[in-house]
Amino acid sequence: MRGWTSAAVALVVTASLAVAPVASATTPPCETKPIQTALKALRSIDAGIAVTVKSPRCGVWNGGVGLADRRTGRKVVGDEHGRIGSDTKAWTATVVLQLVGEGKIKLDDTVDQHLPGLIRTEHHDGRKITIRQLLQHTSGLPDYLDAPFWADEEAHRWDHIEPLRTVEQALTLPPPDRAPSGFAYANTNYNLAGLIVTKVTGRGIGTEIDRRIIKRLGLCETSWPGDRTTIPKPDLRSYVERAGKLVDRTEWNTSEADASGALISTGADTTAFWTALLTGKLLAPAQLAEMKRTIPDDSGQDYGLGVEGYRHIRGLATWGHSGSMAGGHKFRNAVTDDGQRAVTLLINTDTFNSDVVDSVIGDLIRDLR
Repeated sequence: MRGWTSAAVALVVTASLAVAPVASATTPPCETKPIQTALKALRSIDAGIAVTVKSPRCGVWNGGVGLADRRTGRKVVGDEHGRIGSDTKAWTATVVLQLVGEGKIKLDDTVDQHLPGLIRTEHHDGRKITIRQLLQHTSGLPDYLDAPFWADEEAHRWDHIEPLRTVEQALTLPPPDRAPSGFAYANTNYNLAGLIVTKVTGRGIGTEIDRRIIKRLGLCETSWPGDRTTIPKPDLRSYVERAGKLVDRTEWNTSEADASGALISTGADTTAFWTALLTGKLLAPAQLAEMKRTIPDDSGQDYGLGVEGYRHIRGLATWGHSGSMAGGHKFRNAVTDDGQRAVTLLINTDTFNSDVVDSVIGDLIRDLR
């Protein structure tokens, strides 16, 4: 549910200007050349990609390349829904930090204070793991997806799996390799954080995200699926490679992903969330500052509390969180620190050139005006 990996083809380019500021006589017009250059580069990737771009002159622009549905030939236009995978972690971290701001929990609370006795093994002790460590992946807990149960994820495509079960699976594993900073990415951390939110509020993490973020920002195209295996229309169908062919795996029960990766959204809604987050509309200054305190991760980038800081984005202070799902959906985004410029890609296959995608995002966010 993470990573700057994979990309996609693009057979046709379609685009629409969703929101644009009114230009005055002294306001420079929207410059679309960087967007068209980016779309041209994305045509080298064999996938459907919904593209959302935000800039001061152009407002919010939605477009796309490739096919949203390979069976019917339906083209991507930019308003499609997709699974955003681990971008969900930023939303979960936002809820946790809101609770911190309300005085209901502390970042240095231990897991054991809220879930007593749950983490007690030879290698892991919930009395020594803090909420901050969960959000920053420095807990030392293994990723439950490394358990033998998940060797064939597709075998559990229709299963309902409680987040507590994923934690229990992780606890059977040895400690992971860790970066010098102590970082070791594990979806287990966020499913645990979601369980703590439930314990503190009496409501599931999906409910808290819905009432604290989705409804608050009016994100009508974002949803928590629970056991629903379909995604809303228009859908960005998702594909995985099997025996050299791309096969449709859009329908999937993603209940196990929970707080670590379950959300479904669109490029426009996720852009609105990230803009609100970075401009202080969801968190008080103290909590936003905590979120943006980073450590080096295992790939040479920076990781805060549920947010990735991208050093490769052309010298800009840029944030986001990538996402990846077993069914083929991928999510990539980057947003400038002031929330003025943003690039969001929803990609519908797990076979793509990540270098091309990284380069496109970097060049585009640098050149947007």
